[in-house]
Amino acid sequence: MKYETQKLAYPYFLAAMGLFLAQVLGGLLAGTVYIMPNLLSDVVPFHIIRMIHTNALIVWLLFGFFGAAYYLIPEETETEIHSPFIAKLQFWLFLFGAAAAVVGYLFGIHEGREFLEQPLWIKAAIVVVALMFLFNISMTVLKGRKTSVSLILLMGLWGLAVFFLFAFYNPDNLALDKMFWWWTVHLWVEGVWELIMASILAFLLIKMTGIDREIVEKWLYVIVSMTLFTGVLGTGHHYYWIGTPDYWQWIGSIFSTLEVLPFFAMVVFAFVVVRKGGRDHPNKAAMLWTLGCAVMAFFGAGVWGFLHTLAPINYLTHGTQITPAHGHLAFFGAYVMLNLAIITYAMPHLRGMQPYNQVLNMWSFWIMCSGMAFMTFVLTAAGVLQTHLQRVMGMAFMDVAEQIDLFFVLRLLSGIVVVVGALVFVYSILTSDKDQAGAYAAE
Repeated sequence: MKYETQKLAYPYFLAAMGLFLAQVLGGLLAGTVYIMPNLLSDVVPFHIIRMIHTNALIVWLLFGFFGAAYYLIPEETETEIHSPFIAKLQFWLFLFGAAAAVVGYLFGIHEGREFLEQPLWIKAAIVVVALMFLFNISMTVLKGRKTSVSLILLMGLWGLAVFFLFAFYNPDNLALDKMFWWWTVHLWVEGVWELIMASILAFLLIKMTGIDREIVEKWLYVIVSMTLFTGVLGTGHHYYWIGTPDYWQWIGSIFSTLEVLPFFAMVVFAFVVVRKGGRDHPNKAAMLWTLGCAVMAFFGAGVWGFLHTLAPINYLTHGTQITPAHGHLAFFGAYVMLNLAIITYAMPHLRGMQPYNQVLNMWSFWIMCSGMAFMTFVLTAAGVLQTHLQRVMGMAFMDVAEQIDLFFVLRLLSGIVVVVGALVFVYSILTSDKDQAGAYAAE
């Protein structure tokens, strides 16, 4: 460990992995309810299960982002974190808030807005936690070395906090509600989170390839520019059918098509840097997750997003199973794999346990990616069939649901594979393989 305060990332990564397991198990339960509708219906209704599944996803990704920042900022700025006490207090407040929200959901205490179901006091607590974190990180960056990686990460993290403020605005008009709701949801995942993703990937590639920082910085500026140029007006692809003017169909179609570019640039960026670096880093599992993140994000967020983003196509496909096909692969490829990459890289250092079980870790990569890819193909096929039968042929919704039952069974099976991969990942991180000691200790 170069800096003592990098250890602040350790509890964040542990919490992230724990919530990751809770999230995928919640998804497995939701998938089971799809084929056994009355399962737990009197105890935990489906909408509560889904609420916990999606909220756990957001919370554990944020834990991962916080941990990544506390790990990489000291190295990038060449100085210790400003206040370890704030970092520790922030961790426990955020964990308590997450647990309180879940308990509230189980008792029906929520606002009912998808992804933003947290009660008002939980939202306020999230803002307090975010301000503590941003103060701590910003002060650290201000007093230390300034790099493109740290500055872009800081911009992404500030953007995350700023756009969350729109979660407090909940107008009575449904069209207005949805319009500003997307200012949090879309501008997170297709805006500022992409800046966080690019900066963390850049840090990992610099460390594992040894490539000149100037090359990475040039790529970063290009990716960030494309992200902000396409992502902001790309919000328009959510405005097609919610009561906004029809010019959004043109704006949304054009700019959301261009949103594929930054994800493609990340793929090229990652592979070019690895090829030019030429360094054989001993943590091959972290390299696998890093490259895999760029590739899967391109297919999930880029290709599968483009499949149904044009207004004439979306007119028929919106609200079908094509949407969760895109959503699952996009979140998994872009942000789940990003967190698993930084955890895979950092945890051996944080635990002082070199090496760890890389073979199992790489097995978890292929298991999870295979399961998620199959789930995406299954949901895509279900969505295409659903679109044709319901939107083109005019069959009733429930009649169509019976026709695509088989796809939900297959989706459940793929979910089991993803859960197995997640369990293998966590086990691999928390155990060691002494046979690799010589290789990793040489780093």
